[in-house]
Amino acid sequence: MRKTLRTKALGTAAVLGALTLTLAGCGGSTAVSRPVSGSWDGVVAAANKEGAVTIYSTQAQPVLADLENAFETAYPRIDLNVVRGVDADLLSRIDAEARTGKGAGDIAVITDVAWMQTAADTDRAVEVIGPAFDAPEYRRADSIVGGRFFLEGAVILGFGWNTGTYPQGIRTAADLLDPALKGRIGIVTPATSPTYIDYYDHIEEHYGGRGFLEKLAQNEPRIYPSSQPLGQALASGEIVAALMCNPMLPERSAGAPVDWTAGPHVWGARWYGLALGSAPHPNAAQVLADFMVSRPGQRATSPGYGSVLPGIEGALAVAQDVPGQNLAVTIGEGAEKYRNDWEDIFQ
Repeated sequence: MRKTLRTKALGTAAVLGALTLTLAGCGGSTAVSRPVSGSWDGVVAAANKEGAVTIYSTQAQPVLADLENAFETAYPRIDLNVVRGVDADLLSRIDAEARTGKGAGDIAVITDVAWMQTAADTDRAVEVIGPAFDAPEYRRADSIVGGRFFLEGAVILGFGWNTGTYPQGIRTAADLLDPALKGRIGIVTPATSPTYIDYYDHIEEHYGGRGFLEKLAQNEPRIYPSSQPLGQALASGEIVAALMCNPMLPERSAGAPVDWTAGPHVWGARWYGLALGSAPHPNAAQVLADFMVSRPGQRATSPGYGSVLPGIEGALAVAQDVPGQNLAVTIGEGAEKYRNDWEDIFQ
């Protein structure tokens, strides 16, 4: 039985009466940005005056492009700048900006629950506000951790294959052991995110334990830093099959010869958003956060993923119902041991 998400209490629920002031951060070396006080209309007006907002996100580039288009259509006076990366790189940047007080990012979307726990008693994130968070269909009690970290969606990863070069397809992890796939399989390193460790833990639990990984290593898979470049390699024909990829809906819509299955045991990871305490555009950060959990925002980011709202066309799951990470292997000494064991097998 996989463990459920256990997160530390982070504070009280958000309210619209956030003060317009700059507060000293932990240790006195940082400044915390807050949205204007008063009504939501006042926050939106201030956001329009700021005129820009930057998101750091681990979500796929096509998803972020759709979000950018949808948000700028809804708020044409605010320019959305997208910075995509893996958890390790983005969180390092966020920590550096918080320490120096020289923020560039306004919003982040991550899957690293361990970092969230570490950041619980710091000013890395501020309380989120906005009407979409209070909509009953958002299930606020299940979706917001301490008023700061808000559930935005969930990535659903599974098995992919190139339909042109491997038409028989992949139905379960065991199919990746086909000798015909030697040197033509893609996998993702767990070094870039604890989320990937959780995926491997899921694979071991359901598909034959550590012995399965050892057999997979005999097929000499290629290693990628995240699921996005792995998906691109699959679409281009660089690899024929993949252990850990998203449904690749944009690639499939564009005619790429790829297909995907979640397999008999579905795995997912929750995406959590946060408004950064070092945000240079604190009002626009709140407006973007609110938009992301609204129906227009979810229509942009949820097809092929898990949605935080019901009835989103193309969504594969309800994000609130996706199980949490197995923290025994994704944080601390457990994570370090798993990464070392994985490297012994594959490198």
